[in-house]
Amino acid sequence: MPSSKRAKVVHLSKNPSSAAQKKTCKIQAQKLYDNIRQAIPRYAYAYVFAVDNMRNTYLKDVRSELVDSRLFFGKTKVMAKALGDSPATEAQLGTSLLAPHLTGQVGLIFSSRDPAAVLAHFDAFRPLDYARAGIIAPRSFILPKGTLYTRGGEVNQDEDVPLAHSVEPTLRKLGVPTRLVKGKVELEQDFVVCSKGDVLGSGQTTLLKTFGVTMAEFRVAIRAYWHSETGQVTVVKGGDYDTMDVENSGEIIK
Repeated sequence: MPSSKRAKVVHLSKNPSSAAQKKTCKIQAQKLYDNIRQAIPRYAYAYVFAVDNMRNTYLKDVRSELVDSRLFFGKTKVMAKALGDSPATEAQLGTSLLAPHLTGQVGLIFSSRDPAAVLAHFDAFRPLDYARAGIIAPRSFILPKGTLYTRGGEVNQDEDVPLAHSVEPTLRKLGVPTRLVKGKVELEQDFVVCSKGDVLGSGQTTLLKTFGVTMAEFRVAIRAYWHSETGQVTVVKGGDYDTMDVENSGEIIK
């Protein structure tokens, strides 16, 4: 009996779509490398930035604000390669010393704006968004007993409205011991949605979003920057920065 064609094993290495995907990734990596190499001599500074609570919407806002600069957020190995992994391969004097800071969820900003302005801008830009599962709760949130309101006690009742009765079944599914009393959603006792320091689960984040509670702070933190005129690299710590000379052996860090 002939074997079924449906049972035929297709190796990924011979899969046209897989090969095309690899080719696309290679092209994108080369483009990222070339764009960074071209940007290095055009700007006075190169900044390594890290992102906390990544949101594409806010990253687009960052791009829009830095219209006179270039922002790259791609594979860290490719970005590091473009900067240079040693003095022999670095794009410009000192750029290879910036490469070790490209770890984790980070990117590069090439700009002629001075460090004080860049640091001040990102220190002020910290929009809040709804938390996702897995983050640590920065504060506690407790639903107060009695009639539940749409903001769950976050604002005064005279500035809020009672929660719609249609939401009550969803709350019960999420473990909140609610009941309907004359069309209003009621709690017989306080209910702790999360405590400060909790690693949030999906049920908790759903409840937080239901009551409009934002706990995820999108933040861009500058880790280090390179200055083209001096070849120096400055490491940023806790929002403060100190210029440090660059020796042949690497960075001098406090």
